[in-house]
Amino acid sequence: MPIYETIFLLLAGALVWFWLDTLKAREIGILAAQQACTEEGLQFLDETVVGRSLRLGRDDNGQLRLRRVYAFEYSDTGDNRRSGSVTMLGHEVEILHVRPNLYVIPSSHETLH
Repeated sequence: MPIYETIFLLLAGALVWFWLDTLKAREIGILAAQQACTEEGLQFLDETVVGRSLRLGRDDNGQLRLRRVYAFEYSDTGDNRRSGSVTMLGHEVEILHVRPNLYVIPSSHETLH
């Protein structure tokens, strides 16, 4: 197989992986935003999140992961739109922001007191 075909297949495989990985992270972000809105008695509008940024970040073990920030809208009265965000590190929710409240999701090895 010529080198150009091999490179093309590797790039195509990487793009498919990135696309599927992004879909999974987005789905987790939507569920986290829905749950936060439900817990706060808010309406999660449009039932979706929108990607705002993508960059590399390190997790607690020092592993390189993709850090994605998604924005979403919610309403507290039913007549307005307010902005929230959810930050994902890999497939884990790192930070979720709704209202003036900021939820920092503890790592699995941390304990809450």
